[in-house]
Amino acid sequence: MREPRVAPVVSEGTARLYGPYTPEKVDYDIPMATEEISLNPIGPSGAAPPRLRRHWAMNLLGIVLILALCYFGETVLVVMLVSVLLAFVLAPVVDFFMRLRLPRPVAAALAVLMLIAIVAAVVYYSANQASVFLQDLPKYSGKIRDEVMRFRKQAQTLEELNESSDRGVVYVRATQDWTEVLTRGVGSATIFLIATSFIPFLVYFMLSWQQHVRSATVMLFPLKNRHTAYVTLGLISAMIRSFMVGNFLIGLLIGTASTIVFGILGIPFFYFVGFFSGFLSLIPYMGTLLALAPPVFVSIGHLGSEDFFYVVVTVLGLHVIAVNLLYPKLLGNRLQLNPLALTLSLLVWAALWGAVGLLLAIPITAAAKIVFDHVESLKPYGAWLGE
Repeated sequence: MREPRVAPVVSEGTARLYGPYTPEKVDYDIPMATEEISLNPIGPSGAAPPRLRRHWAMNLLGIVLILALCYFGETVLVVMLVSVLLAFVLAPVVDFFMRLRLPRPVAAALAVLMLIAIVAAVVYYSANQASVFLQDLPKYSGKIRDEVMRFRKQAQTLEELNESSDRGVVYVRATQDWTEVLTRGVGSATIFLIATSFIPFLVYFMLSWQQHVRSATVMLFPLKNRHTAYVTLGLISAMIRSFMVGNFLIGLLIGTASTIVFGILGIPFFYFVGFFSGFLSLIPYMGTLLALAPPVFVSIGHLGSEDFFYVVVTVLGLHVIAVNLLYPKLLGNRLQLNPLALTLSLLVWAALWGAVGLLLAIPITAAAKIVFDHVESLKPYGAWLGE
């Protein structure tokens, strides 16, 4: 059978289409592009069109959503934040155990067990001192009882004056069930105990998986933002660690000084009341009043007016020294928050989470400022929070 004839290729430019094919080597080690190409159209003048700015209403809506999430997720968020703070405090302990050639899981377990032992010892000692104080309370509670009786007599006098205007009026009061009285607060206490039981486990896993958690968190960001995320996390961790350690040292110093002064004045249980008052003074804004309550209450019936004056001067003087001398020396410039931003943050977080919000407001706001300072679109907010 005769083969069909193929017409010759006339065009010279297409002759190479029928030549022998030699495959080219492809270099698969060429790095991929990490920058995104801007597809914005270029105007006739050669300038790119202006970028659209986010409306202020969107920022306000985002803030409202975040605050709503913090309000409704109070229990979960508080447990997580407390666990994070404790993990940062115990991180140097884990590093010390690792220098002794212990594996990280074992070192983390030992650090958590030490924390549990310290908390249990403090609770046990505090309970014993409280029981002893309650046993001795009748010995010097005569003045307190007299003041309470005088107040009750005044209240009864006011009630008798109001009875003349309420003659002929019948009031119906609902009786309260005893089961309701007995079970009141059981639900909240149960939730508190369950939430608290998660803290040791969260702290352990945060310590044992520290490197993995940090690297995995950085990998969540785009490639061009990972270095910024890594630096931001490092600054936040340094701030939290210095904040916790600094506050502990300040409370220890104030408690020691208070214990010495209260012992000289002859205050009962001065070795317990002094440290308790010293750590209460660390609470922002309310710390001074709370620090005065234990020594004043215990000293009723034991001290005169002049000794009470010395107690007040001691608490106020130590608080002034801590704020103006100890805080700048121990905490340095880690926080970098202006007084107005600090006060507003305390107000907002106290309204959201109560007493726990007062304790967590400063580290949360300082961490938010670090994030704002490293995000281009949020730098104005960081500048507003800063000094």
